[in-house]
Amino acid sequence: MLIQELHDIQAAAGATFTELATTETVPITFGNDAAAIAATKQGVALCDRTHWGRIQISGSDRLRFLHNQSTNNFNILKPGQGCDTVFVTSTARTIDLATAYATEDAVILLVSANRRHQLLELLDRYIFPMDRVELTDLTDTTVAFSLLGPESTQLLEKLGVTELENQPYATHKSIKTPPSSPPCQGGDEGGVRVAVGSGLATPGYTLIAAASDAASLWNELVKAGAVPMGDRIWEQLRIEQGRPATDFELTDDYNPLEARLLNTITYDKGCYIGQETIARLNTYQGVKQQLWGVQLSGAVEPGTLITIGDEKVGKLTSFTKTESGFFGLAYIRTKAGGEGLKVQLGEIAGEVVNLPFLRSDQTAVETASTKTKPTPSGLKT
Repeated sequence: MLIQELHDIQAAAGATFTELATTETVPITFGNDAAAIAATKQGVALCDRTHWGRIQISGSDRLRFLHNQSTNNFNILKPGQGCDTVFVTSTARTIDLATAYATEDAVILLVSANRRHQLLELLDRYIFPMDRVELTDLTDTTVAFSLLGPESTQLLEKLGVTELENQPYATHKSIKTPPSSPPCQGGDEGGVRVAVGSGLATPGYTLIAAASDAASLWNELVKAGAVPMGDRIWEQLRIEQGRPATDFELTDDYNPLEARLLNTITYDKGCYIGQETIARLNTYQGVKQQLWGVQLSGAVEPGTLITIGDEKVGKLTSFTKTESGFFGLAYIRTKAGGEGLKVQLGEIAGEVVNLPFLRSDQTAVETASTKTKPTPSGLKT
């Protein structure tokens, strides 16, 4: 295995691993959860996201093809730009929230681990004989790391990476870091692809590199001051911040408008799979439920119904325990209300709160610095 050396280094640093249903091995904790959370707020945390999928779409029709397959506007993307986009069914039910990076000769999609194969099959199904499009699964030959925290830009500066400071979300560049790195497949300049955005609302960056460079890159980042962070804390943060996840908030039961992924949708881009349903919901204000955070008085199982008095108003989809209490994500009926709403989950009391990852307008999630431009490239404002 190309990344066995990486896992050995992580194990030596205290990592405990688990194997997902998709057979990927994931470090769930480094035994330093409190320090990792603190690093996301005051320093830099380093999270291994290699179990996420990486799909390369190449060929001269690649932008037009992806434009027709998902919710965002790919036709305006230039090399070095990127965006978040949602793949949906013909009835606009969510399949996955993905991040796309356009290079000189390809688009690289970072997708959820448990949607990689489904998306490969879906995209392949819509490639017609005349389409100049080629799909390549890069997951087993690359790694993905995320830096999270306010000092992420300064850490990259220690490694000589300064080109992305103050750039819009999903702006990316392939940089020769570490210096011995060979060209990255699908890259335009060789090396490690560094992109603005941590994957969460926390400021940071995402790095994609060849699997052969995984151990040396991880070592360089830790040596520069990054605190290793396990997937357990990623999961806690994504619930606290409101990033919807597949099999929880992104399922056949919900659409991107309900998930409040408004920064991923371009309404005037023309036809794409699921477009008619999304346009109709938007035009006639037909969104019947929306995703919110819920501050809870106690532990609650996902799937628990949410009520006000005797009336059912929603359902809890994710739950976590944080240093400040119990917290969950839930779909709440639009007519019931939003932020500040008092609800019940059985014997447990809850209050509906807004979340930094979710927006009620077209404003995007934070970029890598508080000074960065608020509008990610490729997104409609």
